[in-house]
Amino acid sequence: MIEEIIQIVVLSIIIVTAIMAVKFKDLLAAVISLAATSLLLSLEFYILQAPDVAIAEAGIGAALTTAIFILAIKGTVREEEI
Repeated sequence: MIEEIIQIVVLSIIIVTAIMAVKFKDLLAAVISLAATSLLLSLEFYILQAPDVAIAEAGIGAALTTAIFILAIKGTVREEEI
């Protein structure tokens, strides 16, 4: 019973952070929101008793992808600076 409640809460927060990532105008804020989504998704995989998938999602989905996005954003110019 308690696992199901935790699972529903985690899934709800995943949906909220994904919507926030789409709605943010600032690219860095959107990337941080996507990283939070990915970390919560890895938590969901762990709750579903798939620790190997959870580790892969946390390592690649959250860490590596976020780092690549931040490096890509670093090469852009902010709209305010134009």
